[in-house]
Amino acid sequence: MQTHTITNTVGNTPLVKLQNIVPAGCADIYVKLEYFNPTGAYKDRMALAIIEGAEKRGELRPGMTVIECTAGGTGLAMALVCTAKGYKFKAITSDAFAKEKRDSLRIFGAEVELIQSEGGKITPDLVPRMIEYTKKLSEDPNYYWTKQFENTDAFKGYNNLGREILAQLNAPVHVFCAAQGTGGMITGTSQVLKQADPDTRVIVLEPESAPLLSKGIKGAHSVDGIGSGFIPPLLQYCNYNEAQTVDEAEARKMARLLAAKEGILGGTSTGLNVYAAIRIGKELGPGHNVVTVACDSGMKYMSGGLFEG
Repeated sequence: MQTHTITNTVGNTPLVKLQNIVPAGCADIYVKLEYFNPTGAYKDRMALAIIEGAEKRGELRPGMTVIECTAGGTGLAMALVCTAKGYKFKAITSDAFAKEKRDSLRIFGAEVELIQSEGGKITPDLVPRMIEYTKKLSEDPNYYWTKQFENTDAFKGYNNLGREILAQLNAPVHVFCAAQGTGGMITGTSQVLKQADPDTRVIVLEPESAPLLSKGIKGAHSVDGIGSGFIPPLLQYCNYNEAQTVDEAEARKMARLLAAKEGILGGTSTGLNVYAAIRIGKELGPGHNVVTVACDSGMKYMSGGLFEG
């Protein structure tokens, strides 16, 4: 029976075709607006699938506290789902990530603990340090660690994203491209897309200053939620075709352009995704469809200078 809870609002987000910033001679570019999810990000899909999977197996029980290390997006999603289901949530995050996310975590009732960064940058060692600290905390049997970088329950939520794209586009997906965070979204989505059409090209994106997948080089950057400094275990399940990099300055410029010309208010990773999608679309030309995602809402980055200049 259908219940009217906040978790029922996860998914079924719009798919829109860019109208004003795509140059002549380019493929059609489609963007899945994942900021229509309740916390304004696609992470809601993952959080709901992981929590419900743990409940079904009896790993998560009433009275336990859910913990996770997070740039903010996963934490907000976990906080929402935990609040709806009656669990406490503790987030391990860092000052390197958007202040709005940290503030929102506390508003959702989460306990927030910060791991200090080096100069506010997402360095290759930052996320591993956050993971190691969370791992130590998880030795307490009252904690349930959701392990977002390796938890395959996430695929269930992201498989739905792939199904929605196929139903909404109702045409071939020639390329699906997206930035690599935990690897869960691009893997779960592409599993469905490639099952429907094995010729669909899946392209993983990363910051140009941290080209680990494309060049084997670690580096620092300032794009929340991606480029964690290691290859996430979930990515091993993804049959992606190639990895490409995007300059962070271009990603930020695109985020501003998307808001001003298309009415799409996304964050830096959204700008990165769309910049790459248009670049790929220009290579493919008319008669092709490139699909990417607006990862989260630009409202989460108002104090970080993204929309200045």
